[in-house]
Amino acid sequence: MKLSVIILNYNVRYFLEACIKSVQAAISNLDAEIIVIDNNSPDDSCAMMRETFPKIVCIENKENVGFAKANNQAVQHAQGEYICILNPDTIVAEDTFVQLLSFAKNTKNLGSIGCKLIDGRGKFLPESKRNIPTPKVSLKKILGSKNSGYYANLHEDAIGKVDILVGAFMFMKKSVYESVDGFDEDYFMYGEDIDLSYKIKKAGFQNYYYGKTTVIHYKGESTLKDKTYAKRFYGAMQLFYKKHFQRNIIYDIVVALGAKWIPFLSKGETNTIKQIHSYIFISDSEERFKQVSLCYHEKKGVRIENLDHFFSELKKNKTAEIVLDTHFIDYKSCIQIFEKQLGYYKILSKNSTFILGSDSSKNRGEVWLLSAKKKYVNKELN
Repeated sequence: MKLSVIILNYNVRYFLEACIKSVQAAISNLDAEIIVIDNNSPDDSCAMMRETFPKIVCIENKENVGFAKANNQAVQHAQGEYICILNPDTIVAEDTFVQLLSFAKNTKNLGSIGCKLIDGRGKFLPESKRNIPTPKVSLKKILGSKNSGYYANLHEDAIGKVDILVGAFMFMKKSVYESVDGFDEDYFMYGEDIDLSYKIKKAGFQNYYYGKTTVIHYKGESTLKDKTYAKRFYGAMQLFYKKHFQRNIIYDIVVALGAKWIPFLSKGETNTIKQIHSYIFISDSEERFKQVSLCYHEKKGVRIENLDHFFSELKKNKTAEIVLDTHFIDYKSCIQIFEKQLGYYKILSKNSTFILGSDSSKNRGEVWLLSAKKKYVNKELN
């Protein structure tokens, strides 16, 4: 088998379903498998897997064992020559894995590959490509320096060598993953991807950023979202420094103080209220248009079957929400529309009873249930 796509889920049932459907489209012509591992989600994620995807392996943990341990579990079941560690709150293009497999085949001494990640409004997520977060670099970033050196100096559409990739999407040979003993299970959440990327580099492999394919990552980690997140993140960074950069007492003190005090200085995220006066549904189905219309109540809507017409119509609807029907338009085209950053977006996946999206990497994901005619605001989007 060529590829195993591993998706770790915790309490994001609707995003998981949408993610799997995009992955299925992307591996339709490949010798590949999908492995889902669930960390004891309190929602109906596992029931959904059994009902909607009965042929996909779903490992059901009886407790939340964390990001590192769960992914290590799943890799043990993987049959593919290559593996892709993938977040459940992502949408991949139909040719994402084909492109990466081709790149991997022609690249020597390959470690892990990351791709271009955008958030739910099409904004590039700079954590897609990072440098080694030495204590000096991290301290400058914490203090707000625009030239901290935290992010790699590489164009977002380029292909090039980088040090650190993000755990939302990491593609590599299974043998490379195993040669560095996978994710370090001392981390529970956050920091595991930095540690793994660095271990791969220290083992003599080269990590790459591949900006020619784009993946939607609804919940990016580009900001410190709240004090709880900050405390966990800097705790993980303290572990990383202790493991890899414990050089002298000064560094130890700086890192320890940063991990202890920065969480209290971090401001919680501010939710902005979007103004939606109309919506545009890109689809060829009048029936699905009527279903989606129920979500928007009295707001004006228009169904468009021609993308040229769509772009001209958008100029007249500055506050429109754009709903993309994947029965009609493929995932790659959806992603390309996201990248134009034209407004707010939602996706209706094939044979799904909901539309979903996220207004930015700072906000909670949003799901509209078509059958129930009501909104479900996600509370645990990883």
